[in-house]
Amino acid sequence: MYKLFLLCFAVLVARVSSGRLDHLGGYNAGGFNGAPSYYENVNSGDGNYRFSYDTPTGISAHENGSPRAQGPDGPAVTAEGGFSFRTPEGQQVSLTYTADENGFHPVGSHLPTPPPIPEAILRSIEFNKQHPSDSGAYNGGRNYRY
Repeated sequence: MYKLFLLCFAVLVARVSSGRLDHLGGYNAGGFNGAPSYYENVNSGDGNYRFSYDTPTGISAHENGSPRAQGPDGPAVTAEGGFSFRTPEGQQVSLTYTADENGFHPVGSHLPTPPPIPEAILRSIEFNKQHPSDSGAYNGGRNYRY
């Protein structure tokens, strides 16, 4: 039984490792060249830095950061940057971002956006702003006493 398990495992490993890898983005008809065609990495040692790179496969990224805001453990680094790549379907994907004391803020046309708030909900929110509840509890329009 153990030999059958080993045989099945070996066949599975052989099958998985024989698959094509061009979906990983680094492979193309001309072969794979993982070395960047452009690379810059500058770190001044005082919290300021910048880096950028471009690859022959069309992947590029850049970021710069500096201590701008006060964090709980000293100056917090605010970073701004972005990256872009082309999907296997040929779509160019680009994303820019800011990361600061308020979190990570990505921007890109490929990112999902929330649907618009329905008009009835907007009216309800406005009504609630103009008529705040004394108790702070929802009662569904009923005057139940607990």
